[in-house]
Amino acid sequence: MELFYEIEGNGVPIVMIHSGGVDSRVWRYMVPELAKSFKVITFDGRGTGRSPAMQEPTSLVEDLRKLLEHLGLDLVTLVGHSIGGQVATDFALSYPSMVERLVVIAPSLTGFAYSQEFTNYIASVNAAAPDISKLVELSLAGPIYRATMASPHRRFLSEMHTHYMTRVFTEWRSFDVLWPEPPSIERLENIAASTLFIQGTIEWPDMYNIAEYFKRVPEIRFAEIKGADHMLVLTHAEELATSIRQFCTGENHT
Repeated sequence: MELFYEIEGNGVPIVMIHSGGVDSRVWRYMVPELAKSFKVITFDGRGTGRSPAMQEPTSLVEDLRKLLEHLGLDLVTLVGHSIGGQVATDFALSYPSMVERLVVIAPSLTGFAYSQEFTNYIASVNAAAPDISKLVELSLAGPIYRATMASPHRRFLSEMHTHYMTRVFTEWRSFDVLWPEPPSIERLENIAASTLFIQGTIEWPDMYNIAEYFKRVPEIRFAEIKGADHMLVLTHAEELATSIRQFCTGENHT
């Protein structure tokens, strides 16, 4: 297995897929809570953290499948944040028998047409390349990081973001991610796993549109964390971990 991974705790396996711009350290506040009840697997996605750089077009869904195969896991709960939520959703559609529960935290979605506001923001960040410090500054100045950048987690997020951007611009040889076809947006009603969709209230309007699409998932619950932005996995880790634990154990939760 090429990817760097860590396992903590015992019990039913939960596999956590981090967002873009960071690495698996982003789960550091949630893992201790979840590991009290579950076997928690975290890993650095290809090109991030301690995993090898992207050298050719890569399927993140197949990377995940190979990791589960390596660990001998044939039925798991997936927790995916942002693009990690996109990976988790696509995986649940590609390998339905392997996913018992699906938790998506402020997920992106294959096939979704993003707003001009969002695409302009991405373009303005990318225009700063290859100036790493400028890239990080512009990226984290985005409105969806407002709460986190005003919190004690600011330095940690900046550090992870800097590490990520440095690797992208010095080590990556490919930027192409391969996604299953047809895109998930056309197949959400086929998700068999019981699903939980969680988001904060400081988000792009796009996130609310994505949530509307997810209403097509047959067995889904929605939860919103007030005052949380896109990096709620840092700022609201305990609340998130509690929601996930209650969802996985069948306890009532709001």
